[in-house]
Amino acid sequence: MRAREGFLLVVVAVALAAARPVTLPAQAPPPAAAETWRFDRLDRVGDRAVTRLGEPRLVDSPLGTVVEFDGVDDALMVEGHPLAGAETFTWEAVFRPDGGAREQRWFHLQEDGSDNRRLFEIRVAGEEWFLDAFAFSDGKEKALINRQALHPVGRWYHVAAVYDGTTFSSYVDGVKQLDFPLEIAPLKAGRTSVGVRITLVNYFKGAIHSARFTRRALAPAEFEGRQR
Repeated sequence: MRAREGFLLVVVAVALAAARPVTLPAQAPPPAAAETWRFDRLDRVGDRAVTRLGEPRLVDSPLGTVVEFDGVDDALMVEGHPLAGAETFTWEAVFRPDGGAREQRWFHLQEDGSDNRRLFEIRVAGEEWFLDAFAFSDGKEKALINRQALHPVGRWYHVAAVYDGTTFSSYVDGVKQLDFPLEIAPLKAGRTSVGVRITLVNYFKGAIHSARFTRRALAPAEFEGRQR
């Protein structure tokens, strides 16, 4: 009898344990599907702190308040970057190039402790410009440059860099500029510079309205803020 009673007690204990709610170890929430930056102040973009270099200005525009850069020494250094760990991505920006120096590296996502990076650049040719979207990871790199795809300076444009895991593509106002087969590793955590390369060369002359970072490859119809 004692053996049977002992068995019944074990059965009851197991049943009670199974009925209790199970508490799993706390886990970090997954990264947001998209992060949007609006450039309408000089101390923050989105939820990220900003350090101002030079004298970038808040100015009015047809799109609302934007940040304007002089092409000499204006820049914003942003805490972190939104594409850390993203195996696929769409990086969009709405900006107005205003001429100036030929080479301008105006939006730079940099991985800490390495040379891995993503960049939006432009090349200015007189009163026109063309896009250079650049990716580098562990020795694999591609600059998407279409010198025949020229656009007038002094207007608002939407640009996008898209990576679907196998192909790197660039767009201006929803129109593909170039694509190229590429296999690149996700960026690790790092930092961002806006208005200049992270090494403080090739400053940007113009204005920036917004940016959006999505952790998947979007079709042009899904782009945000396509406007001139």
